[in-house]
Amino acid sequence: MYKKLEEETIDDILEAGIDEFIEKGLQGAAMSGIAKKSGVSVGVIYKYFTDKNTFFLQCLDHSLELLSNVLQEAVSEAKDLRGCIRKIVAALISNSKIHSNYNAMYNEIMSGSCRKYAKDLVGRIEGRSAEVYRTLIEQAQKEGMITTETDAGILAFFFDNLLMMMQFSYSCDYYKDRMRLFCGDLADDEDIMADSLIRFMEAALQMKPME
Repeated sequence: MYKKLEEETIDDILEAGIDEFIEKGLQGAAMSGIAKKSGVSVGVIYKYFTDKNTFFLQCLDHSLELLSNVLQEAVSEAKDLRGCIRKIVAALISNSKIHSNYNAMYNEIMSGSCRKYAKDLVGRIEGRSAEVYRTLIEQAQKEGMITTETDAGILAFFFDNLLMMMQFSYSCDYYKDRMRLFCGDLADDEDIMADSLIRFMEAALQMKPME
């Protein structure tokens, strides 16, 4: 009879799974490799996850929980869109460095061996952020903080694109090198990069200056 695993152990298994999917793709990833990385048996993994696809989706949900928490905290603590932007940018840069494997997994889904699932997973990955950003921008337009009349959904799309590329730039080797190619040594200064992105967003959204 299997002993029920601690939540921390399950998290370790999921983290090991994310690393395995990044390294070998969905097709090449092996449950035996995941078991070895996490220090448990294959049988224990199958006790909690019925098959590799189910496990893959659980790994994805595990990584998305962090993004959901970042958005929830930013929305609940900030008083307006400007405050939300600052909180979201700072948190995403910090977490992208700590949990770089999460963003590498998203990149794998979009462009690697997992891309056949991309259409089905787009709502799972992007749905929460799309709703939050659109709502924030619509509210800012109603309050007159944003002067552009461009559709809030379009603005949210471009807003999210900038955040996504920033996350990749602190997570994936190709995008790290790309950032350094454009920004040089300034790429090492998180405060400058964050402040520059925030000011760019504020200008693009045509936000009124602070009084």
